[in-house]
Amino acid sequence: MLRISGLCAGYSDLKVLFDVDIDVGEGEVVALVGSNGAGKTTLLRAISGLIPITAGSLSWFGGDLAKIPAHKRPELGISQILQGRGILGTLTIQDNLFLGSYINRTRKKRFQLIERVYAAFPILEKRQHLLAGTLSGGQQQMLAIGRAMMMEPKLLILDEPSLGLAPIVVDEVFRIIRTFRESGTSMLLIEQNLVKALQAANRGYVLETGRIQLHGPSQELLVNPAVRKAYLGV
Repeated sequence: MLRISGLCAGYSDLKVLFDVDIDVGEGEVVALVGSNGAGKTTLLRAISGLIPITAGSLSWFGGDLAKIPAHKRPELGISQILQGRGILGTLTIQDNLFLGSYINRTRKKRFQLIERVYAAFPILEKRQHLLAGTLSGGQQQMLAIGRAMMMEPKLLILDEPSLGLAPIVVDEVFRIIRTFRESGTSMLLIEQNLVKALQAANRGYVLETGRIQLHGPSQELLVNPAVRKAYLGV
């Protein structure tokens, strides 16, 4: 589905990513983990077209994704949930969700799609006419996920979905992610919470200082001594 090969990117003269190779297959959940400043968000910006790549390639179902303008990439089925959720607090919950179906592919199906979101998140249906800014942090994350679902994505990219949430809410968010995995939704999951991310994923990559240091099946990375020492302190 998504193939990133030898990718280099950054901001003007600041180079952040160096020869990054990552694959995401259909129906697969792939975790990208790393510490602050490792380059995770920069990689997402490159996939979304918000920054140019300086070397390497981005391939989407065999086509050159780098040639597609950022505003057209959602039409291809790439949906990203921003770090910090990015909901519009002065709009209602329902209006936030409808904004997720603005692309041509989903606009005519928005009422059908919103019923699926409400089935997954009953609390959003119960409060659909309230302003999104009245929701708790965990409920706002549900809204952000629901808005992405309104695009019927082929690939759902989640940038730090547990950021700033209470532990009990983090557990709920990852339960939802596992539910999507079981339904066959492809996901690229960017997280600092290594254990939660790898438990939810099929495979994982460890990004440090802009380079992929380790990759493999999630269960192997969880027991890898180097990973456990660097991230779990054991």
